[in-house]
Amino acid sequence: MMDVDLRQVRSFMDVVELGSFSAAADKAGLTQPAISLHIRLLEKQLGVRLIERVGRRAQPTAAGLDFLVHARRIAEEVAHALDTVAPHRDGASGRLRIGTGATACIYLLPPVLGKIRKAMPGLDIEVQTGNTADILRHLEANTIDAAVVALPASGRSLDIREIYLDEMVAAFPLDSFPADQVMDVSFLSAQPLLLYEGGNTRKLTDQWFSASGRAVQPAMQLGSVEAIKKLTEAGLGISIVPRMAVEQKNEFSGLTWRSLAPPVERRIALALRRDKHMTAPLRALAAALPALAKK
Repeated sequence: MMDVDLRQVRSFMDVVELGSFSAAADKAGLTQPAISLHIRLLEKQLGVRLIERVGRRAQPTAAGLDFLVHARRIAEEVAHALDTVAPHRDGASGRLRIGTGATACIYLLPPVLGKIRKAMPGLDIEVQTGNTADILRHLEANTIDAAVVALPASGRSLDIREIYLDEMVAAFPLDSFPADQVMDVSFLSAQPLLLYEGGNTRKLTDQWFSASGRAVQPAMQLGSVEAIKKLTEAGLGISIVPRMAVEQKNEFSGLTWRSLAPPVERRIALALRRDKHMTAPLRALAAALPALAKK
C-alpha cells in the first residue's frame, strides 16, 4: 500500500487554494523550498504532475484536479478522526461551529444551543454572524459546520432545509398610531423608515414595496436589529423587522408591532455540506431546530 504523507497533501491543497507556493508556505509556517519539496515528493510518489505554473499563478493540472477531490476528503476524514478521539484525550465533547445572521443569533439559537450544551457540557460551541452569502461561503470552505440563514440560499455542495417561518412586522413606539391603522405600503411609504442596510431580509422588504409599485426610501439604514429597535423606540421612525426581534414585550417594552398588509414572511433554513460527517453535536442541532417551527 502506498504511504501518503499528510503534510504533502496539505501543502498541495494550500498551493491550489492560494495559487502560490510562497503564500502556502506563509500559511503553513514553512519555507517556500519546503512546500516545493512536499509537492515534488508527492508528484514522484503518485507518478504524475499535480501543479503547473500559468503566468505567476500555480494551478492544478488535470491530474491535480482529480487528486484534489480525494485530498479534500482525506483532510475531512482526518478532521473527523481528531474530533472523534478528542473526548478521550482531554475530556471535551467535540466542537460545533455555526454561522448565522445576527437576529437569529440573538433570538432563535440561544434556547437550542442551551439545550445542546446541557446535554453535552464539554462541547465547544462557536458562533459567527454575517450575511447569507458570506456564511454560505464559510460553510462551503468547511470553516464552519452548519449555517442558519435567511432564504434564498443555494450551493451545489449544500443540503438546505427550511426550518422556520418568521413574519416581518412594522415596529413603532407604543401609542403612536390608532389601533385600526393598517400597516400597508401606502401608509408606510409616507413614514420615516428604519431598515436593514442589506442582506436577504432587506431584499424581502424591497420586494414587498415594489410589488405595489413603490420604491423604498428609508430615513436610515442600519446593519443591527438592536440599533434599529433603539432608534425606533426613540421615535425616529417606523422599522420593518423580523417578528422574533420584537414579540417579547417584557424584554423591549418601549415598542409594539403590527403585521404588514399584505403579510410577509421570511424563511429560515439550516444548511449543511452534503459530504459533512454528522457528528453528535450536528445531529443534535439538526434535530432541535425544526422543533422551533412547532412552538
